Amino acid sequence: MASSAPRYADAPPSLGSLANARPRPGIETAFDVDRGDLIAVMTALRDSHEYQQLMEIAGVDYPDRAERFEVVYCLLSLTKNHRVRIHVATDEATPVPSVTGLWPVAGWLEREVFDMYGVGFSGNDDLRRILTDYGFEGFPQRKDFPLTGHIELRYSEAEKRVVYEPVSLPQDFRTFDFLMPWEGPEYVLPGDEKAHGEAPGAPSPAPAPGATTPQNVKTPAETPKTTETPAQTGGGAPADEEATKQARKPRAKKAESEVSKKPRGNA
Repeated sequence: MASSAPRYADAPPSLGSLANARPRPGIETAFDVDRGDLIAVMTALRDSHEYQQLMEIAGVDYPDRAERFEVVYCLLSLTKNHRVRIHVATDEATPVPSVTGLWPVAGWLEREVFDMYGVGFSGNDDLRRILTDYGFEGFPQRKDFPLTGHIELRYSEAEKRVVYEPVSLPQDFRTFDFLMPWEGPEYVLPGDEKAHGEAPGAPSPAPAPGATTPQNVKTPAETPKTTETPAQTGGGAPADEEATKQARKPRAKKAESEVSKKPRGNA
């Protein structure tokens, strides 16, 4: 079955003569370039090696490095059907030369890297945030940026506008214990308290831990309260005698007595 993924040609031999660029090991063609040599290398790739299009500028954060950020430029050659990546390392204080003079589209792409990582680009005259809101604090794509952010915004019905507040997560489901389902949490979930025994005397069939007396002890009644026959009404001998008389009446007499008991207002 033929693959639908696009296929690209092998790296052109001319890239072996690319000055001021150190090849990176790997399947794709990539080079490490110093900040000071970036404009010269990118100009050579566009004019001499026919990489006409700047497809993307991405950022990568390595907090353990002295120069923690990498700016990655993705170029495409339409004539050679090949792609190449250029990696430039920098830190929080040192800007990277802007390539807007070579590809005007880089203005938006550099703004995105600046917005997400805080990397500056010298020569970009419009380096503003492009994805986050006005007044946003921090850089979301940095590895040390908190997952919940610093502030949150919501629409206030009282003030009839969007307000900014410190992040607060009162939802119970925001607290994760990362336990396996069969381990069980250390806290009691709602409803699980019914599975534990209660104190002696509590109306629960579950045995209480450490209880010395059994639960729901049966006490023998002095007089059985049963009604196995019509005479056993539970109201004593006079009631039993009257119930016996009513039970021995013929059905016609019982029907007459039932009719006579109806209120006169009923039809």
